[in-house]
Amino acid sequence: MADVIARHGLDARRSLGQHFLLDPGITSKIASFAGSLKGRHVIEVGPGPGGLTRALIDSDADGVTVVELDSRAIAVMDELAAAHPGRLRIVEGDATSIDLTSLCSAPRHIVANLPYNVGTPLLIGWLRQAVEWERLTLMFQLEVVERICAAPGSSDYGRLAVIAQWCADCAMVMRLPPGAFAPPPKVWSAVVVIRPHAQQPTPELFRAMEKVTAAAFGQRRKMLRGSLKGLGGDDLLAAGGIDGTRRAETLSVAEFDVLARAWLARSSGG
Repeated sequence: MADVIARHGLDARRSLGQHFLLDPGITSKIASFAGSLKGRHVIEVGPGPGGLTRALIDSDADGVTVVELDSRAIAVMDELAAAHPGRLRIVEGDATSIDLTSLCSAPRHIVANLPYNVGTPLLIGWLRQAVEWERLTLMFQLEVVERICAAPGSSDYGRLAVIAQWCADCAMVMRLPPGAFAPPPKVWSAVVVIRPHAQQPTPELFRAMEKVTAAAFGQRRKMLRGSLKGLGGDDLLAAGGIDGTRRAETLSVAEFDVLARAWLARSSGG
């Protein structure tokens, strides 16, 4: 892999949030967390020099599609596609502005070592359309995975945990030290497996959940009657049967679901 990086001048760029994972033993293990890929289409975002891409090509997936913004990495992908005819499709562009579901048919998986600077916005976007995904196997900074998987009452529990766990079962399956990457980041990383629930919220309910959690966790120290004042405060809490003296971090995902549905009903005149 070092020769690939040197040949294409693919030095990691901080502006793109790049930290490359090159160890084939690790990339193969990450690909295995996606489970059996037979009959599935896999999308990888930000393949870089292609360490994980090679493991996915070697899997039993029906096909692999990569989305890459860096033209230097596109040249690497072109080489891989030529070496594995029919196995790799290349899409050059910004994953934050592409509807990935349009790139391949269901059932679909995403398997990716996400760029640090856009990982969380990408995840929220994919959760909005979680019904389209069978599984997401994603690497983030460790602190992001801890926030995705956090339990109520913990310091990491917040909007990301509520929305992710509302839409899916989430489990941290691997931690990686900085030294596993080139160049090493300043923080540990982790892999999370996200399995969307069979039943997903409507787009309107998803937006309601975003609004309620933004207000509730925007002022964590406040009681809910204060933090949710702009959304109806005591009236909203009474409609949801929730004590207004509680704070956001004490509510379960199910209780936030009740609040989101109550706010949606009130705001739509239901």
